[in-house]
Order: sequence, then structure tokens, then C-alpha cells
Amino acid sequence: MSNRLAAGNFPGAGALSSTGKLFALGLDVVVGIFQRPFQTREFIDQCWFISRVCILPAALVSISFGSVISLQLGSLIRQFGAQSFSGAASTLAVIQQAAPVICALLVAGAGGSAICADLGARTIREEIDAMEVLGINPIQRLVVPRVLASILVSALLFGLVSIVGVAGGYYFNVVLQGVTPGAYVQGFSALSKPTDLLVGFIKAALFGLAAGIVAAYRGLNPAGGPKGVGDAVNQAVVITFILLFAINVIVTAVYLNLVPPTKF
Repeated sequence: MSNRLAAGNFPGAGALSSTGKLFALGLDVVVGIFQRPFQTREFIDQCWFISRVCILPAALVSISFGSVISLQLGSLIRQFGAQSFSGAASTLAVIQQAAPVICALLVAGAGGSAICADLGARTIREEIDAMEVLGINPIQRLVVPRVLASILVSALLFGLVSIVGVAGGYYFNVVLQGVTPGAYVQGFSALSKPTDLLVGFIKAALFGLAAGIVAAYRGLNPAGGPKGVGDAVNQAVVITFILLFAINVIVTAVYLNLVPPTKF
């Protein structure tokens, strides 16, 4: 038994090893942020690429999310005779939950998959090994700009998705469900706090961080060959989705315990 444990041939050894390497890569990325020279051009290129593939889908998805949340919550709140609170309920749901999750799904699905495929292709062509032979740190040169771009674009997309989602919710609550504009705005301003917007930005940034690191890790460690790169892309997206829901639960629980709800 001891020999098997020493050799790592026990159930879950591969998952534990991959988790440790993933966290090690995250620490290397943090260290690489402060190393010079900073790859400014690569960072700008990655920001532009991720933004270009995510902005339009984010806006379209946020409209549907905002409308569904507003219609569902508005119908439920009307049964209790509290139509004036429909603005607060739908807007807070969009800002705290829907907008960060939409950003994470799009950044991971579009930007993260592209990052993983690019790094995976470089790995199987042995470009990463060649960079190390030449004394170039691939983490600082390739991974850090991509992770920072994922964080920045995810945070900026959060602002866009929040605005479009709230506007869509306003339209469906006021026009379709008959809530007066004054009551909608008053309910939101009475129950919301600046920290609600802040926690949304924090979630979006953390989701972007997770998407960038997971995509980079799987891209740097493909199974081998083009098929291995394709499998790595699929695994990166799935792992990121699992992580974002875990992060969402943790951050939401901490926020609700640290920040008391507003009393109306």
C-alpha cells in the first residue's frame, strides 16, 4: 500500500496533481505580473481579441437574461402586492448574479477556448520548449498578458451586461407588467447599495482570472497532437464553468454575511 501511495497510484492522484499544478501556475502568473518588461502589446492584442468576440454575444444574452428575470420576479412579486419592489429585485438579481455569470461564460467559452487552443498549438509545435531554451519565460511572455486581459475584459463586460440587462428589465417590468417608472426606480434606489455593484465587479474579475488560468494551464499541458489540443480546449471550458459556480457560491455567501441587507 505504501508503495502505491508513493508512486501516486491511488484514486484521485491525477486530479490532486493537476489541481496543485493549476495553483502553482496561478502563483507563477502573480509573480510574472511584477516582472519586467511587461508585454504591453500582447496585452492590448489579447484585450481587443477577447472583447471583439464577446461584446455582441454578451449584449444579446444580457437582454434575454434581464427580461426573463424581470418577468419572473415581477409576476411573483405581484402575487404579494409589492409591485414597487420589482425594480429592486430584478436589478439586484441582474447585477449580483446574472451579469457576472454571463461574463464568465462568454470569456471562458470564447476567449478562454482561444487562449487554450493558441497555447496548445504552440506547445505541440515545441515553441514553448524553444522559448525556455532561449531563456524566455513563457509564463511572463505569453500567459500573464492573456490572464490580465481576461480579467480586464470580464470586468468591463460586467458593466455592459449590467446596463443592458437593467434596461431590458426596466422595459419588460414597466411596459409589459404595468409597473410605474417612479415605483421601479424608487424601489431600486431604496434597497440597493454601492457594494452591490462592487461585489459584481469582484465576481467578474475572479471569473476572468479563473478562466484565464485554467485555459493557460490546459493549453500548456495538452495530451499530445492536434486531438490533444482539442480535448484540452473542451476540458478548459468545462473546468472553468465548474469553478465559476463554486466561486459564485463562496463570494455570495461571504458578501451576504459581511454586508447587512438594507432595511426598507
